[in-house]
Amino acid sequence: MRVSRVQAEQNRQTVIDVASRLFREHGFDGIGLKDLMKGAGLTQGAFYKQFESKEDLAAQASSRAMEHATSRWSGAIAAKPEDPLGAVIDLYLSTGHREEKMDGCPVVALGSDAARQGSDVKASFESGIREYLKMLGPWVGEAGGAQPSGKAKAILSMMVGAVVLSRAVNDPDLAKAFLDAATDQVRKAVAA
Repeated sequence: MRVSRVQAEQNRQTVIDVASRLFREHGFDGIGLKDLMKGAGLTQGAFYKQFESKEDLAAQASSRAMEHATSRWSGAIAAKPEDPLGAVIDLYLSTGHREEKMDGCPVVALGSDAARQGSDVKASFESGIREYLKMLGPWVGEAGGAQPSGKAKAILSMMVGAVVLSRAVNDPDLAKAFLDAATDQVRKAVAA
């Protein structure tokens, strides 16, 4: 039975959504096409009608994951508009985010994997990282220029690193200590 163009596009979007979550959980090389398509409720044969390659899907799924992450930042800010940086810190440097491997920040989940991928995947990450920096810049006292200074970059690096380290250890107290230390240091950096 032939699938309509509308249904084919819906299927394609479903695959991208599912892949964005499964790649964050398993890594780009930690899950095969068969399992990705099964997760989307489709057969592996449908993959090649929708994507040029697994890397093509990885680039699109990475973009989707970065869009989701910045949307979560926006949602946190909307809930606490008087303190946007505080809202993002509370969201990002939380134990809950540490545990959200499928829905958490793709830079945390896939950053080292992305470094080994092709230019399209890296471009997806770069675009999302630039969006993070664009959001952070005004909150950390940077001018509205197009190129963020080192302060936003250092703060983003500290936040990402803290979540990575908190996920890399078994000891929940040490994991929380990484998140708490980063929270304290980010707040001090902003106040300086």
